[in-house]
Amino acid sequence: MHAAPSRIQQLERIANLSGSASGHAQLDRHWADLVAKGQVPLVEGDSVVFLYRGPADSVSWQGDFNGWGRDKRFNPRGRRLGATDIWYLKATFPPDARLDYKIVLNGRDWILDPANPRQQWGGGGPNSALFMGKPRPEREISPRRSGRVGQLSEVCSLRSDSLGYDVHYRVYLPAGDASLRNLPVIYVTDGHEYANEKMGAMVTILDNLIAERKIQPVIAVFLDPRDPTNPAHNRRMTELVLHQPYVGFVTRELIPRIDGTYPTNPAADARAILGTSLGGLNAAYFGAEASDYFRLIGIHSPAFWYRPAIYQRYERSPRLPLKIYMSTGVINDTEDGARRMKAILTAKGYSLRYQEVNEGHSWGNWRGLVDEVLVYFFRK
Repeated sequence: MHAAPSRIQQLERIANLSGSASGHAQLDRHWADLVAKGQVPLVEGDSVVFLYRGPADSVSWQGDFNGWGRDKRFNPRGRRLGATDIWYLKATFPPDARLDYKIVLNGRDWILDPANPRQQWGGGGPNSALFMGKPRPEREISPRRSGRVGQLSEVCSLRSDSLGYDVHYRVYLPAGDASLRNLPVIYVTDGHEYANEKMGAMVTILDNLIAERKIQPVIAVFLDPRDPTNPAHNRRMTELVLHQPYVGFVTRELIPRIDGTYPTNPAADARAILGTSLGGLNAAYFGAEASDYFRLIGIHSPAFWYRPAIYQRYERSPRLPLKIYMSTGVINDTEDGARRMKAILTAKGYSLRYQEVNEGHSWGNWRGLVDEVLVYFFRK
């Protein structure tokens, strides 16, 4: 570790003087300077020092770096800086890593880092965000001042005979006039999060890529897995885990409605499915089960471990007419399963674009790669 420890050493030196009034004032000034300069956490190269100031009996840090407590190899407990109310934890990550985290006080109170304004939203709300390097420019998720934008429909509902319940979805139509015809379609599971500007930001990404002519105009169908009568009940744990009735719903019920309502290209080569985590597992399953309907398969951080039978589906079947995009983070994400599937697909000769990033299981990871999927499938 380089500059980060030296700054901790400065804090330690000042902390030794904090018993006096002048020393305490010096500590206050130094802390305020760190916060004002955005230097909490302290980062230098591949080294970071997490910091918290406040009353507590214990302080720890949980996040992507230890699987939010699942990876016991990482000790998340912080140390008090002398007799002060400052706590710290040292760690090392790749110099371009981006990770989500929270501070845990007294073993029970999970809070955002009050000294770090950078945040990343997930399905459970905001987390604090650590950027080991400079925050990467997220040009694709920044709305343009000029250029036409598409339309995201109100919530639509479809009663499914296959599933036995109502399913909600929304449809994105690209900007254009009535002359738009024969448009490819991407179906997106966990669509309420992919479309959310604080998470996937996919509507803005579509607008920008289309306006810049990086991709052709595309229709997107954002599927919502939540029970319409009880949004707190998320059905993804059933729908997205090699669930044949869900394949039947999409292929036999939803696709006919979309193709009958919008100016789509009904060819399987022009139809994509995209998902993350269990949704990535589901996308792979759709490729294996429904290649007559979907031949563009988008996979973010696939939870293949949840249903390992998916490996055998691809190992034992002839090569299917699929074009596959797959990505994973490599910091307590799904890298082991993704690499295993990559080896299977490569050996079979599939058309595959594969990416790894120094991130965890987070919307910051997936949002940053949505444009990669879209350009790979729908390049202008």
